[in-house]
Amino acid sequence: MPTRLTNYFLRTLREDPSDAEVTSHRLLVRAGYIRRQAPGIFAWLPLGLRVKARIETIIREEMAAAGAHEVHFPALLPREPYEVTNRWEEYGDGLFRLQDRKGADYLLAPTHEEVFTLLVKDLYSSYKDLPLTIFQIQDKYRDEARPRAGLLRGREFTMKDAYSFDASDAGLETSYLAQRDAYERIFQRLGLSYVIVQADAGAMGGSRSEEFLHPTVVGEDTFVRSEGGYAANVEAFTTVAPPARGYEKLTPAEVLDTPNTPTIQTLVDVANEKHPRPDGRAWTAADTLKNVVLALTHLDGSRELVVVGLPGDREVDTKRAEVAFAPAEIEPATEADFAKHPGLVKGYIGPWSAEGAVLGEESATGIRYVVDPRVVDGSGWITGANVDGKHVFGLVAGRDFAWDGVVEVAEVKAGDPAPDGSGPVELARGMEIGHVFQLGRKYAEALGLKVLDENGKLVTVTMGSYGIGVTRILAIIAEENNDDKGLIWPESVAPFDVHVVAAGRDQAAFDVAEQAAAELEGAGLEVLLDDRPKVSPGVKFGDAELIGVPRVLVAGRGAADGEVELWNRRTGERQTLPLTEAIAQLIA
Repeated sequence: MPTRLTNYFLRTLREDPSDAEVTSHRLLVRAGYIRRQAPGIFAWLPLGLRVKARIETIIREEMAAAGAHEVHFPALLPREPYEVTNRWEEYGDGLFRLQDRKGADYLLAPTHEEVFTLLVKDLYSSYKDLPLTIFQIQDKYRDEARPRAGLLRGREFTMKDAYSFDASDAGLETSYLAQRDAYERIFQRLGLSYVIVQADAGAMGGSRSEEFLHPTVVGEDTFVRSEGGYAANVEAFTTVAPPARGYEKLTPAEVLDTPNTPTIQTLVDVANEKHPRPDGRAWTAADTLKNVVLALTHLDGSRELVVVGLPGDREVDTKRAEVAFAPAEIEPATEADFAKHPGLVKGYIGPWSAEGAVLGEESATGIRYVVDPRVVDGSGWITGANVDGKHVFGLVAGRDFAWDGVVEVAEVKAGDPAPDGSGPVELARGMEIGHVFQLGRKYAEALGLKVLDENGKLVTVTMGSYGIGVTRILAIIAEENNDDKGLIWPESVAPFDVHVVAAGRDQAAFDVAEQAAAELEGAGLEVLLDDRPKVSPGVKFGDAELIGVPRVLVAGRGAADGEVELWNRRTGERQTLPLTEAIAQLIA
């Protein structure tokens, strides 16, 4: 039987929701797929559930083809497993924590590595049981600071997460590639373009990590790629450092007056005016060493300042800095921080010390000092002298100052060389739709997942983790498949195969629509039938275009003569045909 709009739970809206930031959010609410309940939290209505179910069906089919078995865990989980792996604290404010009536701690799971690991530990004990890959499709919860863009960045969302378990690293590599290949098939079936990029594992841990990014202007991730095939998100990009140089013949560093130069641009201007280069080339921002003070808040609540030295033509990239200093939270140093450290002279901070570079010694400011990879032995810089109105010229790394470490926090720019030598990179925007990790033994070691190998010896199992954002994918498909009238779903995920509209005012239109719906259903298609008796054709057409079923059959004025109109929302083609021909086209 067709689904009839006369009794279907659906109300479309003529106006955009006031809080909608992106097209997918606007259209999914207007077309009656979702309704907002709270910031980042949505109710799923019948149309939305149908599309979501079709996406999940594709995922389940490809997971089965890859040899994975489906399970289902609760979203509400106890604290203890996450405490063993340190993620109870590492997740910070992003974790929803709560207590039951007895005071026991629980969480709404943002991810399920711990309980998957414990399940396998409970049931399997031999290498003969492996390899194993199990997955679930389950709701996840993260307390986003600013939920945005509808389903693209919410507090509650649906994910497919799979986990592989192997007795050896070679086995992990095989399992990893099987899931990676399955992801490619899934996204191809969903009609989504994607780029596979090197990624940072973050709180998940592990070694190899790759993201599947869908290129889109509304993407919240920046990634880089080269014509030679390199691709990575900016957090995982590795700077190509210049070679170290000898400094024995370089002239001594010199402290010079640079009044009123608290910014890099003012410093460059004064340097060129008052202290020009001997070789005649103009000073640029790249010749300066900018020193940025960051405040780190560690898991134990302690606060630490760190000074980062980077070329003056670069800014600190917040996401890269979060990765570099994880799991600590970072923010720019405050006025209160500067007040507690009088050695930090704002606008004139530098690593210079009259005593020169002494490895292992405290930095000139008395604060931990780390540098960008471009700061190498023998490189010369203009940088702060830790005195108001003065900078050091010709300060040489390794000779005049040392550092406590190297960090990747500087912004990546178009034209930077790819680390694999494949050429300069370009920057693009994308949205993460999948992520695959080789977790290794991090969780198995923490939770004691071991099996007996072929020699009867206990070995720690090695794991992989593989996630797909189901609800985010739905929103991205909506974002990429629409026009000024409404949604246009790909046939693989559309809520119905055909939308039949009875648009005439006489009974013949309704009779033909009923006949068409019955024949299409009989042929195995799922049909949405707009049989509302007192709704104008214009409203019905508007709803059909808004809802977005890609194929629409309209029984209107020509119905009495056995003719109908067939719309293809994807191509925009509309044709008038005999009913028999229209049905034959739809069934073919």
